[in-house]
Amino acid sequence: MQNDISSPKAGKTNFLIRQATVDDIPVLNQIVQISIRQLGGKYYSPQQVESSLKYLFGIDTQIVLDGTYYAVEKADEIVACGGWSRRKTPFGGDQASKQLNYELRNPTVDPAVIRAFYVHPNWARRGIARQLLHHCETQALRDSFGWFELTATLSGYSFYSCYGYQEVEKIAMTLPDSITIPGMKMVKHP
Repeated sequence: MQNDISSPKAGKTNFLIRQATVDDIPVLNQIVQISIRQLGGKYYSPQQVESSLKYLFGIDTQIVLDGTYYAVEKADEIVACGGWSRRKTPFGGDQASKQLNYELRNPTVDPAVIRAFYVHPNWARRGIARQLLHHCETQALRDSFGWFELTATLSGYSFYSCYGYQEVEKIAMTLPDSITIPGMKMVKHP
């Protein structure tokens, strides 16, 4: 089901947050690639960037099908994406299939998971991620979740910290080619 949702500041920015569809996945994966290479490349080595794109970062089709993953548009062009999930999987795209766990979380005790935020570098630093984060948190709260967790990349850590997420654990994801990707598990209790 397609559900167009204007962001809280749509009148000022003309960005539109809408549910992503399976048909959007090729474009969304292009945004992931360019975002990780250009924005993430400031924090990770070229080997880490390429390995993470091969084995870890990308779109998880299940959360698109769940209706909890969003595309952000400006003049009918997708410029960013991100979402939240009821699933136990904390991070990873379809290529990380061994790490994906599609069991549902229990909203009375488990957090909703903020997942896979990517902004096209040409649209970075314009408040898109902030609006998308607010939208995802609001939707998860409406779905009876009372708190949130996420796994932040080094490039996303300061952004999430600014919006109330606190680091609870440093993590290191070792990929099949033995490249390690550092990150942080973070939580937020509204």
